[in-house]
Amino acid sequence: MPRHLVVGNGKFLVNLDQNSYIRDIYYPSVGQLNHVSGYKCRVGLWVDGRFSWLSDAGWQFKLAYAEESLVTEVSAVHEELGISLLMNDGVHQRDSIYLKRISIRNNAGNAREVRLFFNQDLVINETEVGDTSCYYPDNNTIFHYKKDKYFMFNGLTPGSGIYQYTTGVKRFHNAEGTWKDAEDGHLMGNPIAQGSVDSTLSLRLVLGAGEEQDAYYWMTAGRSLEEVKKLDAYVKDSQPGNLLNRIRIYWQRWVNKTERDFADLGSGVEALFKQSLLIVRTQIDQNGAIIAANDTDILQYNRDHYSYMWPRDGALVAYAMTVAGYQGMIEPFFHFCAEALTPEGYLHHKYNPDGTVGSSWHPYLYNGVEQLPIQEDETALVLFTLWQDYLQHGELELPQSLYRTLIRKAAKFLQDYVEPSLQLPKPSYDLWEERYGIYTFTTSAVYGGLIAASNFSSLFGDDKRSEQYRTTAEWIKEGMLKHLWNEEEGRFARGLFLNEGRWEKDMTPESSVYGIFEFGVLPASDERVARTMKSIKEKLSVKTQVGGIARYYHDYYFQRSSDIEQVPGNPWIICTLWMAEYEIEAALSLEDLASPKATIQWVMSHAMESGVLSEQLDPFDGSPVSVAPLTWSHATFVLTVIKYMNKYKQLNTEIA
Repeated sequence: MPRHLVVGNGKFLVNLDQNSYIRDIYYPSVGQLNHVSGYKCRVGLWVDGRFSWLSDAGWQFKLAYAEESLVTEVSAVHEELGISLLMNDGVHQRDSIYLKRISIRNNAGNAREVRLFFNQDLVINETEVGDTSCYYPDNNTIFHYKKDKYFMFNGLTPGSGIYQYTTGVKRFHNAEGTWKDAEDGHLMGNPIAQGSVDSTLSLRLVLGAGEEQDAYYWMTAGRSLEEVKKLDAYVKDSQPGNLLNRIRIYWQRWVNKTERDFADLGSGVEALFKQSLLIVRTQIDQNGAIIAANDTDILQYNRDHYSYMWPRDGALVAYAMTVAGYQGMIEPFFHFCAEALTPEGYLHHKYNPDGTVGSSWHPYLYNGVEQLPIQEDETALVLFTLWQDYLQHGELELPQSLYRTLIRKAAKFLQDYVEPSLQLPKPSYDLWEERYGIYTFTTSAVYGGLIAASNFSSLFGDDKRSEQYRTTAEWIKEGMLKHLWNEEEGRFARGLFLNEGRWEKDMTPESSVYGIFEFGVLPASDERVARTMKSIKEKLSVKTQVGGIARYYHDYYFQRSSDIEQVPGNPWIICTLWMAEYEIEAALSLEDLASPKATIQWVMSHAMESGVLSEQLDPFDGSPVSVAPLTWSHATFVLTVIKYMNKYKQLNTEIA
């Protein structure tokens, strides 16, 4: 299910699997539309009369990125064929251009002809209906198009371009696709096909004994034939190898714009930190949508995907990225939210990258009772993060431009959407999108959002509103301490739910109650916070060799074990890091940092070979579960590492 490698630039995203096959192409927005939808764009080669796809048995892969960049570095060796490949993939930092370099080494003792084959299995605009694949003799390319989406494919070997090509029908009647035509080493040269179609092209090289040569393959995307032709000419004129090198240098400069002291965390953590920054960058659309994940294999689970902008994920990712110093990158997110805000002042469950409302399972009517189908934390967290952004960078223009359209509107909703009898926010869905009630995480986020709004109002001299927002926040805090704290169990409840007209505490152990200290309700040093977090660690730790922290007790989502005492749920990377955030916040000495340091290294040890972080881990073998990469996982790793570095520096200074 996971995507092992991702490359993109904020408007053009390409995902690759463990065989270096393209599995997703998103254009013109990150997360929308997917023009491959999880099908395989195969890569193969023919040598000495024998054909092999890179997914066939016999290939040994090593997956990585070139150091501190968004250019892949994938090695593939086939001992029996006597062939070694080193592949580099990248997306141009500005234009909709995908490039692939394959350095091919002939390990045999004699000269051999090698033919590379690239299959294009597109479903333009996410449907196979009405596609066209066509050979274009003017520049010796293959292009696919439908309506205003065009994709042009080309290749280059020393002294030559595309060697052979063909187009044809796929997955219709008995046709498998033109990739089958490649397996005899020759392509039939059909110049056009319409409907459910694919195409395959080949490149040809002759390598001496022990010789290595470079072959290049590239794709350009645009809204017209002229646009993709122009980009194709740019690649040839600039030389694809030079462009790939420039892409690598750009991302190395981008990720190293700030000099950091990684304390005692080591080079492995530093490498994953930088790779996480880069991967998060690929998941953020240039128009502001911060996408949860773009791994379409999740479609097999529930016929929907993660290619949405949840304001919850988006706000917490933006929080991490602004703390990391990338304020300019996440500024469009706040404008996106201002545009998306309803007239009443709240944000919907989730959004498509173009700003339209996404699919939802939150009903307006439940058990005959009308309800607002929202997660209130999503609205509140945007305000909380906007204030963190101001604290980090001190830039007045952004919040001032959003004061009327976002801050005041959202704060008024938070202020009004309350249950007076409890001094708490009215019911909404929890952050996991599963339960309707009043939750500790949501209430903490609302407190943090109202305090942020109060701070902005004070900043802009709007003292009356500032006092109103702060008074409501403190009033909610009182209700929280009264109704969500359970003295008998010595911890905060997950939340409250209505049972036959009475509010009852839900005491299910729940990792998200970390929001009490994260959003400023109580300090990490408060005894009630300490007792709560200690209980979470005891009750939600996964007691296998994999370890980690579950979301909550008896988590059903992708459940791997019914032994709840040993495995309360699959370990989630974000939930495990939340515990580390608490331990960092509460640390009084360098010795206290040993546990969160171990957690940071635990995350590093459970990253995929390429450095990608998944949503969950299998509790028995540590393999990735659900989508990968999950933007939230990478962002939370970044935030936790920064908090660790800052606390380490603070404690070291105190010692000195």
